[in-house]
Amino acid sequence: MEIQIYTDGSSLGNPGPGGYGAVLMSGKFYKELSEGFRLTTNNRMELMAAIVALETLKKKGSKVRLFSDSKYVVDAINKKWLFNWEKKGFKGKKNPDLWKRFLAIYSDHQVEFVWVKGHAGNPMNEKCDTLAVRAANASNLLIDKGYEVDNDNKNLFSKP
Repeated sequence: MEIQIYTDGSSLGNPGPGGYGAVLMSGKFYKELSEGFRLTTNNRMELMAAIVALETLKKKGSKVRLFSDSKYVVDAINKKWLFNWEKKGFKGKKNPDLWKRFLAIYSDHQVEFVWVKGHAGNPMNEKCDTLAVRAANASNLLIDKGYEVDNDNKNLFSKP
């Protein structure tokens, strides 16, 4: 049975507080996921939504159709950019921490990425947007360590 996943990311400022939202559906199964971060980017949250949704799947080899309004995420996979970035060690590319995390789970499933136009009335995309924005506006925001910590592992920002 195919699993449908809808994802979206949000950043209130870019960078700024951000969040992701995801909806997983298969037959009668329905699950919503969301989480917010105190400082991040929209692209990181778009990618994080896909990662967390795939990491939530319990059965390896699942057939998944993942819908995203992020050209950054969808094109990176469908146009095979990601696999070239990986071969080059992600040199000069943004978000290598998340792309490596994505690759670790992506190969466990049969995933088809489908781009959907954002804010165009797709009910599931709109639901994910609502989840992502709500998460970004929450009071218990997490630290996006991959964004807030530089390569020398020195915190770039003061603690709240």
